[in-house]
Amino acid sequence: MSDPMQMPSGVSRRHILHKIVSVVIAGAAAQAGIGLPLPERSDAQRGLSPEEVLHNLLAGNQRMVANRPTSIEHDLAILREHTVDKQEPFAAVLACADSRVPVELIFDQTIGHIFVTRVAGNMVTPEVIAGLEYAVAVLGIKALLVLGHRGCGAVKAAMHAKAVPGQISALYPHLQPGVERSGGNLEKTVEANARIQADLLRTSSTVIRDAIKAGELKVEAAVYDLATGKVTVS
Repeated sequence: MSDPMQMPSGVSRRHILHKIVSVVIAGAAAQAGIGLPLPERSDAQRGLSPEEVLHNLLAGNQRMVANRPTSIEHDLAILREHTVDKQEPFAAVLACADSRVPVELIFDQTIGHIFVTRVAGNMVTPEVIAGLEYAVAVLGIKALLVLGHRGCGAVKAAMHAKAVPGQISALYPHLQPGVERSGGNLEKTVEANARIQADLLRTSSTVIRDAIKAGELKVEAAVYDLATGKVTVS
């Protein structure tokens, strides 16, 4: 399988649309006195299909599980230099904020490869959708993975719905649909929640829905096992 960062070039209608959108948004921003740099689509984002990009993402996880990562071989100084003025991620991941879920490490990736959004319970909110729409419409990512994880504290809290300090309970309504489908089992709730959030992204965002319909984006749900390090698409 080809390296997703070395994809062959090609021009698509989506690439042309990006050019148009970039000009329009940049023009509006200029009139408002706002500097809004919009990166060019790179060849690294145009050559592979969404299915192939997802495959490469999961292949990185397989390398990590086997304790054979390749991302550590990259020169970080060069990566920082190449990504100062632009970013060219090939995939996006919506993950939980849990400190045990280091997304780039899980998929054996490094600086500039994955557009990562993290929030407790890997749940979809308008703010999360906005960020991921940027990744799709402007950055041109080909695969979007909603990543739950075993033993998720946010999901467990929503299952018990106990009184908690501050605004922690604001998580509960977003996670309740998964709770209702699980029969009281934590791991089943984690899986159900990941699938529900992925479906929300497919249906609640016109940007994401249109990209899927055009065959330019794949949205999937998966679960990360804290003990083994393995990611399983659910």
